[in-house]
Amino acid sequence: MRAAKAGWPVASALVIAVVQVAGTAAAARHQAGSRAALDAFGYLLLLLGPALLVLRRRRPVAVVAGVSAVTVAYLAAGYPYGPVFISLVVAVCAAVQTGHRRAAWTGLGVCYLAHALVTFVLPADWSRAPAPRILWWQEAGALAWVLLVVAVAEILRFRRERMDARRAFEAQAERRRADEERLRMARELHDILAHSISLIHLQAGVALELLDTRPEQARTALTTIKSASKEALGEVRQVLGTLRSPDAAAPRGPAPGLARLDELVEQAGRAGLKVTLRVAGRPRPPAAGADLTAFRIVQEALTNVIRHSAARSADVLLDWEDADALTVQVEDPGPAGHAHAGGSGSGLVGMRERVAAFGGTLEAGPRPDGGFRVRATLGTTTKGTT
Repeated sequence: MRAAKAGWPVASALVIAVVQVAGTAAAARHQAGSRAALDAFGYLLLLLGPALLVLRRRRPVAVVAGVSAVTVAYLAAGYPYGPVFISLVVAVCAAVQTGHRRAAWTGLGVCYLAHALVTFVLPADWSRAPAPRILWWQEAGALAWVLLVVAVAEILRFRRERMDARRAFEAQAERRRADEERLRMARELHDILAHSISLIHLQAGVALELLDTRPEQARTALTTIKSASKEALGEVRQVLGTLRSPDAAAPRGPAPGLARLDELVEQAGRAGLKVTLRVAGRPRPPAAGADLTAFRIVQEALTNVIRHSAARSADVLLDWEDADALTVQVEDPGPAGHAHAGGSGSGLVGMRERVAAFGGTLEAGPRPDGGFRVRATLGTTTKGTT
């Protein structure tokens, strides 16, 4: 592809040279007696213009100046009119498209002034061409031709600017989509790993304490560790598989959602946290994104209770009373745990980002009577990103 683009200026210049020489030679037959006959210098000028066009992409200003000079020399010598102006048109359009409009219009204006001087001002014996018979309709056509070149060059410039702007917009949109996808993946991995690793860490500590004195309870803790790690690995593979290929095979297990809250409550119970799940109002199927977001909020809130609170119980409320929203609330009675149990705070940031994607709100902070509360309101009728 690049080789074809690199060879295009040379190939097009060869085509223009053939057209100019052959076309002008044919046009000269119809201008015998009114224009000077083509000679070696005339053919040289017909070939020099296309030769300069080879450099029109790298040196557009120099090319338009050189082609304009060649065209002026051709006109001043009185050679026949014909396709000699193709080189000038191409040079002017190339200069305009690369942003050198002043050079392009200057070159085109100089060529037209040269034509006007040769036709109206200079004495007839100045060039080798016979004295021309001035036809005003022909001059009007020449001026219209110049204006047409201006219009075509500007249209091509406008089209190129539009294409460049569109490509820039698409590239920016692609980068934005990639950034949003990376952020979504980071939130997913954080929620999966934070919950599972916190559970594994807690159960590993229990197993170490009970390994010698109560081996059966230690076995239960190790079983919980095995189950949590297996589930975490499965969800991580699912997320990474989606990241590698959008067309990856569908996951074998059910996707996280409110339908799996019972599993989440059971996992928390194995970690020593008693969770009470309450539902207010009549449940209804939320959008897939809202379903996943509500699940992740409960998961992250319970993970924070396990990691940062000394409480051994938590209350989860799903409030469907609002016809257009779902309120998810997770509370624990406290008190807060040790300072070293604190995390980076990215969990709350991730929850806020998820809720904001659905135009909702998130409140997280200590309760007046002790403990901690997370309360999120999600719009269930507005589709957001997951």
